[in-house]
Amino acid sequence: MQEKARIMDAQAIQRALTRMAHEILEKNKGTDGLVLVGIRRRGVPLAKRLAARIESIEGRAVPVGVLDITLYRDDLSLLREQPLVQKTEVPFSVSEKKVVLVDDVLFTGRTVRAAMDAVMDLGRPRSVQLAVLVDRGHRELPIRADYVGKNVPTARKEVVEVRLTEIDGTEEVVILESPR
Repeated sequence: MQEKARIMDAQAIQRALTRMAHEILEKNKGTDGLVLVGIRRRGVPLAKRLAARIESIEGRAVPVGVLDITLYRDDLSLLREQPLVQKTEVPFSVSEKKVVLVDDVLFTGRTVRAAMDAVMDLGRPRSVQLAVLVDRGHRELPIRADYVGKNVPTARKEVVEVRLTEIDGTEEVVILESPR
């Protein structure tokens, strides 16, 4: 795949996360009952970064969990014969909490639907909200993000790739042109 455009650099990602942290605090009137749950893979470092920003703004730590949605996916049989299941680590109760799911890219909405199913299996939250770094459109399910770093109109054949230092060793968001 060929890189078509670089839509966010490290500074833009940092600014977007800071803005999103403020929006999360404003909508939830502070940190009471607030928890962040990152969707594996890149949602996890994004959730940790949001939690750090929220703590620096509010002076209170927000619990962060890690959600593996592999077994909740509706395309599981299409992925591979033996899916790679990783650990869900949510060391707190989600019951009666304001859960903010965090992911890197919102596309069809299927990943978010799977994440909501996984969260519901952990308890009954007061509310579930969604924070994404990039919303690229093309929804197949009636799902929308509450907090968006950047809206990026894309063609269906394009790929939006978020690269984070913790996983990729670099910090940027790029659009790749798929050769299909």
